[in-house]
Amino acid sequence: MDNHSSMNELLRNGSNGSMCEIEDGFLAMTLPITYSIISVTGFFSNSLALWVFFFGTRKTNSITVYLKNLAMADLLLALCLPFRATYQNQIGPPILCKVVGIIFYLTMYVSIFLLSLISLDRYLKIIRPLQQYRIHTVPHSTTASRVVWFLCAGSMLPFFFDGGERGHCGHRCFHFKNRGILGSIFNMLAVATFFLLLLFFFYSYGKISLKLRAVALKNSKKTSTRAILKTFVVLAVFVMCFTPYHVVRVPYILAQVGVIPSTESRQALHLANEMVLCISALNCCFDPVIFFFLSSSFKRAMLASTHGKLKRALQKNQGVLNPRKSTSEFRIQRIELHGLRESMEDTQ
Repeated sequence: MDNHSSMNELLRNGSNGSMCEIEDGFLAMTLPITYSIISVTGFFSNSLALWVFFFGTRKTNSITVYLKNLAMADLLLALCLPFRATYQNQIGPPILCKVVGIIFYLTMYVSIFLLSLISLDRYLKIIRPLQQYRIHTVPHSTTASRVVWFLCAGSMLPFFFDGGERGHCGHRCFHFKNRGILGSIFNMLAVATFFLLLLFFFYSYGKISLKLRAVALKNSKKTSTRAILKTFVVLAVFVMCFTPYHVVRVPYILAQVGVIPSTESRQALHLANEMVLCISALNCCFDPVIFFFLSSSFKRAMLASTHGKLKRALQKNQGVLNPRKSTSEFRIQRIELHGLRESMEDTQ
């Protein structure tokens, strides 16, 4: 009983005996519930995706490789979210809190880079269909995926060994903490990298939009609209899930290093940061939407599972991955552009 009371007292007073200046407020109740819902949804949808990708098809191509790795990142995130929900604004084992936090950010940036590789793959196949690139081959796309994992994991190592977290409530998991200059530099580099990738997204999808529009002038407008909607699902997920977080991240980092000293501003930034982090976690629920549009095997499995026919769908998918069906949104380009058919058939 005494230990329980002392833990509660430590939680109220922070790490140095003074009252916590920054609180979760209404998020103390809503975040654990939201993370729990995201975890369950992401776990089942991405488990199904991995089942389909590994056992439901025999044909593998560059897009399949990226989708597999994306599903693995999402599943890993879904598995760590229950711990985030449990220890949100609570005192927990320091190592566990640090590992869960690192996994959270690791899967976020792995997803960001994999979505960028998917967009690059589709950009090259649509804009330059007559050219063959090594990145389109399974060995090179596998290598690219592994490099993404290793780079992201390596960039997280400094945060694992960082012992410089200071300030009030330093023992709380996933709470506002003061950071040193080195940690803030790493964070700012991550933010800058994201915005560079965001510029690439806008450029590449702008070019794709112009290409589809040019083709649509001589073909069915209805078909073109459907193609555009399916093509831009990756961009939509990328922008919705990750842009709010990185916009808030800049002033949040400045508050962590003391550039923004106001307690009221820090409180507002802490709440905003927690909300946009939750939005970024929704990525593990939205990525299966990408799988649905980019993989005909996953689409058939999802539709069949709603009718209790998943086993039959997986058997049908064995060796019958029909790239023409999965890339029907690009049929209008294959009609107009010589050579586009061969380059688009492996887009899943």
